[in-house]
Amino acid sequence: MEIKTSFIIVALNAASTIGTLLECLKRQTYPHDLIEVILIDSNSEDSTKEQMLRFQQEEKSFWKVKVLDNPKRTLTCGWNVALDSAEGDALLRVDAHVMIPDSFIELNVRDLATGENICGGKVTSIPADDSDWSAVLNQAENSMFGGGFASFRRARTKGYVNTAAFAIYRRSVFDSVGKYNETLIRTEDNEMHYRMRRAGYKFYYDPEIESFRKTRADLKGLAKQKYLNGYWIGRTIWVEPRCFSLYHFVPFGFVVAILGGLILHLIGINWPADLLWGMYAITNMLMTISSIVECKKRSVLSLLLPLVFLVLHISYGVGTVVGIFSGKR
Repeated sequence: MEIKTSFIIVALNAASTIGTLLECLKRQTYPHDLIEVILIDSNSEDSTKEQMLRFQQEEKSFWKVKVLDNPKRTLTCGWNVALDSAEGDALLRVDAHVMIPDSFIELNVRDLATGENICGGKVTSIPADDSDWSAVLNQAENSMFGGGFASFRRARTKGYVNTAAFAIYRRSVFDSVGKYNETLIRTEDNEMHYRMRRAGYKFYYDPEIESFRKTRADLKGLAKQKYLNGYWIGRTIWVEPRCFSLYHFVPFGFVVAILGGLILHLIGINWPADLLWGMYAITNMLMTISSIVECKKRSVLSLLLPLVFLVLHISYGVGTVVGIFSGKR
């Protein structure tokens, strides 16, 4: 199982979180002399790069530690900087705000060593802090209705899936399909994974591999995140529409249906809007009950989940509409 692995972090203004991830990296059970650490700073304006350089200076147990610059600042450009520099036989990248268990790299490499080319595990959202409101936002993010539809968020058994988050890739995969599309900002994995599937590669999912990322601490921040996700889905349609699944466009369809219902209402036809809102209200309430039942930390604020769901759905859908009509640039 001795596979030299390049562990990649691309960070922008991540001073408040990258230290935790670097501490997780120090505790990895996979042999450090087989891990190349590539830390890429995207012109941060805080102490992100200083923390990277300190790690490079202090940590001598790893095979190599590189600190590189990403002057173009975006994640896709940072990924490509890493691809140009990485010397490992496998590449594994996680976000700077993610936390990983001690066995994270070891379990990824274990699955890769069975003959797979791409492996990934479960991504679980956790509250930003201990407040009841953060717990409610996290309920929404982990819910299938709010943001947890993908297999890597919910699947409980091993097997092949359509995509993965924070996956490990054999270097030969990128040699085959090429680098990331630098015109994309938030949908780079969708487009890249489509290219990988088209080239015949499969994504192996193992729920024993788990990582954790914090949900946004306030509704405004979470809504903005959903808006930008939707926006870049809309923009990416002009680049490669086949890289998305139908569920990516459900919020878009919802917003279009709202607008259509409003137009019909103005000319005196009310039943389409009544049907839409009635069906949505029933679904929203059922998913709210399901989320509350599943959540370990409950409070009276959980009763606001229907409103949170609505805000997230409209934000995502409006973002997609704006992204589509902004066209390809």
